[in-house]
Order: sequence, then structure tokens, then C-alpha cells
Amino acid sequence: MAEEEMLDQEMTILTAKEAAEYLRVSLYTLKRMENEGGLIPFRTPGGHRRYSLRMLDEYLEKSRKSSRRRKSASEAEGP
Repeated sequence: MAEEEMLDQEMTILTAKEAAEYLRVSLYTLKRMENEGGLIPFRTPGGHRRYSLRMLDEYLEKSRKSSRRRKSASEAEGP
């Protein structure tokens, strides 16, 4: 990934609603993901949650990897 693209990703900040739409989850699920420690949003001075695009992409990548591991482990166990 080019340095400029990485900077754009880090500088792109989304609201909770936008982040939920990006991840294709509900606001409730987004909050649950935070409570479980999967995401740690930035807070505005007014207390609103903000998410960087990079943070969301890292979360997606991590969840894809753990999902693959769970699938491999269950396949190894067999019927």
C-alpha cells in the first residue's frame, strides 16, 4: 500500500453510524464490539465516538483471521 493511501486511511474519521454502515452491522452491534474490546473509538470533546478507517479495516482483518482459525479447528475435529 502506498504511503499516501495509508495516510488517507488514518486520516479518514467516521461517526458511529458511518462505522456501523461500513462494517455492515447495527449501532448496537458496534457498541457490543467496543464493549468486548475489539474496537476502541476516539472520543470528541463532546463524548461522541469516532473511528478511523484504518481501525475498522484492522478489525475486519483480525476477525477474518480468527474466523479462519475457528473453521480450521472445527474441520480438524471432524464429525
